[in-house]
Amino acid sequence: MAEQAGAALLALAGRVVVINLPDRADRRQAIGAELARLGLGLEHPAVTLFAAVRPDAAGPFPSIGARGCFLSHRAVLGMIAGAGWDRALILEDDAAFPAGAAGRFAAARDAAAGQGWGILYGFAPDRTDGPGPLVRLDPRTGVMRSHFVAVTGEVAGRLAAYLDAMLARPAGDPQGGPMHVDGAYSWFRRDHPAVLTLAAVPPLALQRASRSDIAGTRWFDRLPGLRAASGALRRLRPPR
Repeated sequence: MAEQAGAALLALAGRVVVINLPDRADRRQAIGAELARLGLGLEHPAVTLFAAVRPDAAGPFPSIGARGCFLSHRAVLGMIAGAGWDRALILEDDAAFPAGAAGRFAAARDAAAGQGWGILYGFAPDRTDGPGPLVRLDPRTGVMRSHFVAVTGEVAGRLAAYLDAMLARPAGDPQGGPMHVDGAYSWFRRDHPAVLTLAAVPPLALQRASRSDIAGTRWFDRLPGLRAASGALRRLRPPR
């Protein structure tokens, strides 16, 4: 069963890139165990461990961790595009796979076939249309997390360029400046409505409760209409 789950994940996402700070051995061990439950693991040839960036200063970002997360995702996007991979999953090291993952990955694999998606989240915001296993997200729908984001190689290149443009602008720029990377993905989707985004319902991945390396005011806390929802989301974890 575990091998079937891993095979279904790779059929869906192609490859897996795990972002992990070298000094967070606790998270590295945990995500390795999560992948092993799927018959993969950090030593699997389709899994790449990426050493996350830890800057010396926050700069224009809300925190050092937010800057490091942004730069890490930017580097991985460039790696995916530069390697010529058809698609790949960016997996943060606090991700966890729910019980019944084998069936969920297989259903998502089948549902994604032929849809021509550019971005695929392993979870969905509260408001979605359709019963799943994959729903189409409106380009204007913000997504508050980035622990399981699959992208095609073509979209990875476009995202990398988009994040570079954000880095060149000041924080708070109306065109988008330095921010939390989940916000950057949402801004990209809003500005590129032709890029089809899918999200998994029920989720393919959760987030483990773990000491965070990202602090400061979140991007969605500064957006009207999302501030109240963000507080509720922090207090809730989806059931396994």
